[in-house]
Formats: sequence, C-alpha cells, structure tokens
Amino acid sequence: MQIESLYHSPNTKWAYSYDSSTFHLRIRTKKNDVNQVIAITGDKYDWDNYNNDYPMEKIATDRYFDYWETELSPAQKRFSYGFRLQAEDETIWMTESEIYDEEPSPPSGYYEMPYMHEIDGFKAPDWAKSAIFYQIMPDRFANGDPRIDPDGVLEWGDQPTNDSHFGGDLQGIMDHLDYLAELGITAIYLTPIFEAPSNHKYDTVDYKKVDPHFGDTTVLKKLVAACHDRNMKVVLDAVFNHSSVDFPPFKDVIEKGEQSAYVDWFHIHDFPVEVKEGPLNYATFGFYASMPKLNTTNPEVKQYLLDVAEHWLKEVQIDGWRLDVANEIDHSFWRDFRKVVKKANPDAYIIGEAWSDSLRWLLGDQFDSVMNYPFSDRILQFFQSEQPNGLSFAENMNNILMRYPLQTNEVLFNLLGSHDTPRVLTMFGENKNRLKLAVAFLLTYIGTPCIFYGDEIGLTGEQDPDCRKCMEWDLSKQDRELFDFYKLMIKLRKKHEVLRFGRFSFLRADAEDGRIIYERRNKQEIFTIWMNQSEESALLAHPADTETEHWQDAFSGDPVKSVDGFVSIELEPFGYRILRRSLNGV
Repeated sequence: MQIESLYHSPNTKWAYSYDSSTFHLRIRTKKNDVNQVIAITGDKYDWDNYNNDYPMEKIATDRYFDYWETELSPAQKRFSYGFRLQAEDETIWMTESEIYDEEPSPPSGYYEMPYMHEIDGFKAPDWAKSAIFYQIMPDRFANGDPRIDPDGVLEWGDQPTNDSHFGGDLQGIMDHLDYLAELGITAIYLTPIFEAPSNHKYDTVDYKKVDPHFGDTTVLKKLVAACHDRNMKVVLDAVFNHSSVDFPPFKDVIEKGEQSAYVDWFHIHDFPVEVKEGPLNYATFGFYASMPKLNTTNPEVKQYLLDVAEHWLKEVQIDGWRLDVANEIDHSFWRDFRKVVKKANPDAYIIGEAWSDSLRWLLGDQFDSVMNYPFSDRILQFFQSEQPNGLSFAENMNNILMRYPLQTNEVLFNLLGSHDTPRVLTMFGENKNRLKLAVAFLLTYIGTPCIFYGDEIGLTGEQDPDCRKCMEWDLSKQDRELFDFYKLMIKLRKKHEVLRFGRFSFLRADAEDGRIIYERRNKQEIFTIWMNQSEESALLAHPADTETEHWQDAFSGDPVKSVDGFVSIELEPFGYRILRRSLNGV
C-alpha cells in the first residue's frame, strides 16, 4: 500500500457537517491501490459504549487517486475517529498521530470532531438547489421603453461593439417574463443595472441609482414583484472591487489629490492622479484606467458598500447578489458582507465570481456559491474534441467534484458560457448536436445550472463584444427546435428531485472514445445518462441492476429490458439516452 498517497484532514472538504445531524468523512488513497476502507468512530468520553465502524464507499477516481466517503450521525454530535485500510493481505490503521500496522488503542491520537455546531456549517438557500438560472445583459435583451434610450442607440440586432448601446431595459425584461416561464426558468441573474457610462455597467458611478437608461427604482420593484408572482428569483450583480472614474469619490481624488477626504478609498501610488493611457499611478481592475480599484479594507468604503448591499435587498426585495471579481477582494470584507446580507434576507443567494478552486470562500462564512468555470472548461473541452477521451473527462470531472463538500457541489453556479466567453454554439463550431450533449450534461449534473440569454434559440458569437449580441425576438429567426430541447431538459430536471441534488457518479468512461455513462441516485430513484460523443454510432452496454430490471426511458416511459444481465443501447452520432428506475414503485 502506498502510504505516502494517503490523505485526510479533519476539516473542510475531508470532514464536514452535511446538515445539523449528518457528518461526512473522506479519505484519499492511491488509485486502484486499496480494496477497502473502514472509518472507526467512537465517543472520546465513552468509546466502549459509543463506537461504530462505517464502511466507506469509493465515490470518485481521478488520474492519480481514489476518494472514499462515508456518512454518519453521531449520537452525541461529537466523536473521535481513525481509518482501517486493507489492500490484499495488508491492513493498516491511520490516525492523526501516525500510521500503524496494528490497531492503536482509541481515542488517544485519533482524529477528532469536538462538536457539530450547526452555526459553523455551510448552509446555502434550499431554493438554489432547485433553481434554473437565466443570465441577462439588460442592454441586449429587450427594449421595452424607447423613451429612455441613450443617445446614439443602434438598430436592434446590429453588430455590437465595445461601446455600442441598443436600448434594452428593465421594462423589456418584464415584457418577456412569460417567455422565460415557458422555458422553465426559475431565477434571473442580471448583469449590473446601476448608473454607469458603459453598456455593460461594470463601471459604477452611483451604486444606489438604477441607470436611467434601464429605468428607475419603481420599475425595478415592479420587475422583481412580477418575477416573484411567477415564482422566479432575482439576483443582481454587485461590482465592489472597482468603480468608474466618474464615481464621485474618485473624481474628488483627481481634483483635490492628497487633500481629498476619499484618498484612502482607493489604492493610490502617487500624485497627481491622472487617467491616461500607459502606466497608471493607481490600482485598477486589470489594466483598465476607467475602473479604479476600491480599498475595501478602508472602514468607510466597507460600510458604504455594505449599505449598498443591504439597501437593495430591503428596498426591492431581491433574492441575492452575484459578486464581480470577488476573488480580488479581501476575505474580511466578504465575511462582514455575508452577515449583512443574511440578516437582511436569510434566504439570499450569494454567488462569487472566481475562475479556479474556490474552497477558501465556500466554508460557510462568505459565499454560497461561485461561478463554476472549471466545470465549463472541462465540459467544453470534452464535447468540442474530435478525439474525445471519456476516461480523462470522467477523471477531470471527479477531480473538481472532490474540491468541495457535497452540499457545496449542490449549489455551485454551473454554466456553459457567459458574457465573458464566446457563445456556446460558436464554441461547438455551430454543431447543434454537440451543444445538445453539453446542455443535457449541464441539466443532469449536480449543481445550479445557468443559461446565458439567447443560447436556447441558437445565438452565435465570438469573444466579447460579439458574444453580447441582441436577443432575437423574431420567431422565424429563432431555432425553435433548440428552444424545445432546452425546455424538455429543464422540465425533466424540475420533475425529478434526483437530477437536482441526487448523488452523481460515473459508471463507464472509455479512454479510446467519447462514450460515457453516469448516474444520479437518491433513495427514491436512479437515473442513468448514456452519451456518445462521437461522429459514429456506438453500442453501449452496462450491467443491469441485480435487484430489478424495471428500467424505462425517462421521457417516453417505455420499458428498457436487460439481456443476459446487461442493458444495451445503440446511440447515433452525438446521441444520448436517459433511463430511469424507481426505487419505490412509482
């Protein structure tokens, strides 16, 4: 047994409360090196009368490691524990203090969970587990009130540029809520709506004023109320990392220099402050001179932004915040932000923008979720590939699943594309069948899925600004067949709880091609999803469940029989099939 590959830590994703009475333990071993792992647990004050052994299940495998997990409900909400690992004729015991060839006497030296305090656990809003999000850039979705259009607005549908405006507004969104309801959307994420000079509004001038080209607070209230009437949530975009150069405090710094009362609101290197091309003497988002970085460690800045977050939660009853460039703001700010937000609305959903492993923000004291770009990267890579490797795809997906505890995975904000990426149909070379496979994966995977406006009717576009085209409302120019596909997959996800937060695991993944089978499972039902990411037809087979043969097509309800202990399915190029089996006879 390769003991140097063993890993466990008595915290974060390795040992955590799933809920107030359930605890999860995980351990990592070398791939294909260990046959069995048992978690040995007991109460440190009375081990003899309160001890249990819990067999651990291999829940994931990546390129190098196997990951094992078990679930327990300790009687006293505290316990000590170790692990017994077996590989062929070798058995070892792993505790916090050492690895042994013989069982050490408990509980001295064992790992410890001192007490399961509910307040210390990670808890995201339950509604987010079941949400189907739809991302909207207001300027590009629909023009509902031409009277408030900015000067120089382009004809709807013209080719966008970095500086172009099209006149989309909040009223336009309200006018098309029935369209979103028909699609099956249950939550809307709006890119920034507060006063700013750009079309994208990520350069805020006034954080407490709706941009007049989008509407006003009254219209925003009507939009949120109309969404709530349709059981839709509304999440707004908060740009707290930086502002506009037209933000009054920054203008004051430009005007008064070191004498400005706001000089410490920003990261100023020297004076005078100049907005110009080339090297800058103040910190910015990226290297954009028009977006000076805010100093969120300054108490005045911090209180100002926290007041903004609280204001819109209370004023218009929004349901959460998406946080722009969240990973470049200090953790102390986000901890206080969470307290303010959850006090104003305990059910608010907090989504941070982070593009890599984000566990440090997802420990229960900062965000509920992050935009899961590692997910989209792996999905796009696999379903774009001309020579797909299903095994590598499964290993890569398992690796990102093991970055987080289960309850975190259940609410990660999963997306295929956004305003910061090319359109998904374009990334798939306008091969609609490839796109459908990716969408089917998105909507049968664990987490909270989000659709970028227009993807469902076939909008195309390269990188920004081309990906930010106007929504197409002419039905004759929409891909209605693609719309119906999205609608069908969303309906299936909403109908079956197991597709929203059942366990996920791969059953088959072939190294030589793109054939994969994966499973979603809970105590009521099992789904298996079969995919052929290939230009050739493929026959997939998998052992039938030994308990029953009552599989059926998830859409038609037609029975699927096993033969000689196997379910076999013929899939056309880029084809898929979804099977369902009830565990309670329904």
